Amino acid sequence: MTQKPKGEDISPAEDLMREHGVLNRLLLIYDEHLRRLVAKQRFDGSVLVGAADIIRHFVEEYHEKLEEDFLFPRFRQANKMVSLVDTLLLQHKAGREVTAQIRELAGLATFKYVSDGDKLADALRSFLRMYRPHEAREDTVLFPAFRSIVSAHEYAALGEDFEKKEDDWFGQDGFFKVVDQVAELEKKLGIFDLSKFTPQ
Repeated sequence: MTQKPKGEDISPAEDLMREHGVLNRLLLIYDEHLRRLVAKQRFDGSVLVGAADIIRHFVEEYHEKLEEDFLFPRFRQANKMVSLVDTLLLQHKAGREVTAQIRELAGLATFKYVSDGDKLADALRSFLRMYRPHEAREDTVLFPAFRSIVSAHEYAALGEDFEKKEDDWFGQDGFFKVVDQVAELEKKLGIFDLSKFTPQ
């Protein structure tokens, strides 16, 4: 398992952004399943179920909850980027609905009807279309601005709080355990080897 460097101090923004890195790898898993659906290729639905379960547990129930509990209220209190925060929150809610749909459809042993495959493809497209700009806006606008609306002490303390919450949710070195879970899904799908993404 990948290990956390000793004495590592992670700022709140870095913590959230590296969690977006996990989300991006899960989006690649969704991409590959969408590609296979469009090409009418068979695939093991348990891999997609596994990816949806990580998105639900790690991204939606944990990562997004941090944003909703610790970032969004502080932006509202400071009267900064309130419209952006409102949009991000609406997208969190929409994402949870789409994840439930993906999880349900991916769990079918076989698609009884052609429409089930079409519904799954549409759900994957919706999730991918929303979350790429969603996380990009957070990484480039919201997270960099967060430091300016809290004191240096509060910012540092939140970094420690986030690390503690991560350990409480996922155990010691929990982030790296989740990364390893995603890597196992990538291997099953045949997309773990980074060199395969290099243009020939």
